[in-house]
Amino acid sequence: MASKITPVDGNRRGSSSVSVEMAERFAYFGISSNLIMYLTGPLGESTAAAAANVNVWIGTVSFLPLLWGFLADSFLGRFRTILISSSLYILMVCDDTNLNKQGLGLLSFSAMIPSHCDQDQSQRVSCSSQLQVTLFFCSLYLVAIGQGGYTPCIKVFGADQFDGNDLKEAKDKSSFFNWLMFGNCISILTTRLVSTYIQENLSWSLGFGIPSVFMAALKNRRQPNLDIANYSNETGLLLAHQSSKQFRSISSGLLVPAATLQSISSLSMVVFIPIYDRLLVPIARSLTQKPSGITMLQRIDTGIFLSILAMVVAALVETKRLQTAHDDVTILMSVWWLVPQYVIYGVSNVFTMVGLQEFFYDQVPSELRSVGMALNLSIYGTGNFVSSFMISVIDKVTNQAGQTSWFNNDLSQAHLDYFYWLLACLSFIGFASYLWFAKSYVYNRPNTF
Repeated sequence: MASKITPVDGNRRGSSSVSVEMAERFAYFGISSNLIMYLTGPLGESTAAAAANVNVWIGTVSFLPLLWGFLADSFLGRFRTILISSSLYILMVCDDTNLNKQGLGLLSFSAMIPSHCDQDQSQRVSCSSQLQVTLFFCSLYLVAIGQGGYTPCIKVFGADQFDGNDLKEAKDKSSFFNWLMFGNCISILTTRLVSTYIQENLSWSLGFGIPSVFMAALKNRRQPNLDIANYSNETGLLLAHQSSKQFRSISSGLLVPAATLQSISSLSMVVFIPIYDRLLVPIARSLTQKPSGITMLQRIDTGIFLSILAMVVAALVETKRLQTAHDDVTILMSVWWLVPQYVIYGVSNVFTMVGLQEFFYDQVPSELRSVGMALNLSIYGTGNFVSSFMISVIDKVTNQAGQTSWFNNDLSQAHLDYFYWLLACLSFIGFASYLWFAKSYVYNRPNTF
């Protein structure tokens, strides 16, 4: 039977959900942030193959919650689902007498196997041992299975602590989704500044291993005294690889890890979420008399528009980079060239991602909220599978007849600017379609948005 609760001290319990979500996000982004760099580095894959593999994995991560959400709402309950899936997710769990390696533990172990890849990227082919590749991908997908159950249930579990029929708690619930994203961004920012630096400069095994501290602490953490019977990115990947070749200088002689540059987006979200929640929402609330200030659909379409703008800026910056590019060197254009697109992309996520979470939580039947949150995640899964297909097709088509692929390993010869323009055009078509359907949508709970 689906889990049900009576909201008690919603702010306190909601804060607890934010805390455990932060630990999980640190672990997840400790893997995904620099994954494309690991595939093109130690595993020796091409840029296109690595991007396709990462997109398929992220797509799988996004679709598995549909299965877990069904199990949680129909059989297990959200609390039990969180416990089971987090056990699969753990990197390494150390007991007094043994060491159990699961999911992330195997991932760290696979990174310890020596690689003999040629560092000449222009001649790179897959050169890792079959054991290393098999172990790595098996552990990667075991992580996906665990993450698929944990993510939708912890979000719903936290939001269920608020009574949507009470005006004050309806406002607090809307803020909960904002602060949940705020906590996520803090974790993402931390892991991109710490784990990715260790992965690129010290050890991939150690870099994959650090998130275990947080997931192990999460599993062993004393749970609240609750009655269980009464109780949830294609552009970023290419930008990370693009940044490994150029845009890495802050000042003369100072370079930063490529994946760390993605922290600009997270930092912009950390800065903007409090501004949105504490300044913009109260102003909008006074004008519209709605608990959330603006409707969920209005919040989402604002984010979509900003994401299109981010793609346009990225295309213009990439065009500028190609004009100054030289073969086989790090192009010392300042990292500040990338700041506008990352900031706009981060702000767009504050609108779109949080709006989608709140929409799929609020607009589905209360008995199916884990499935609803899983449907939200499946949107990103669909996007990643489509992106993977697009990259594979475009790479094959543009690499024929002696032409240079848009995703050439030598980014001085590639044309990521064309890809960004294509994404901008497709996003605009999607935006227009969204506005057409949104204008006729009728809210299921008109007093809660």
